[in-house]
Amino acid sequence: MKIITIKDMIRKDVPIYYRRLYTGVVSIEIREKAEDYRIDFAIEAKPTGQRDISVTYIDKVDYPLIPLNQEIRNYIDELDSVGGLPD
Repeated sequence: MKIITIKDMIRKDVPIYYRRLYTGVVSIEIREKAEDYRIDFAIEAKPTGQRDISVTYIDKVDYPLIPLNQEIRNYIDELDSVGGLPD
């Protein structure tokens, strides 16, 4: 399993400054074929400076969610670190 990309990302307006909500389509390579799933994800800044990333799946996913969630969170964290998320 490998995360290829997250496309069609849109940032949702949220009045809370420390919370950012996004929607998009994650493209995942599972069993040597690419599959697309719609997701919502949130990045919340904690008072300690850490970021908490949560992922919600809109489409039903036919893959174990724990390793998939970890890979998507890592991918989103890396995108956020390099400024790859929309404003």
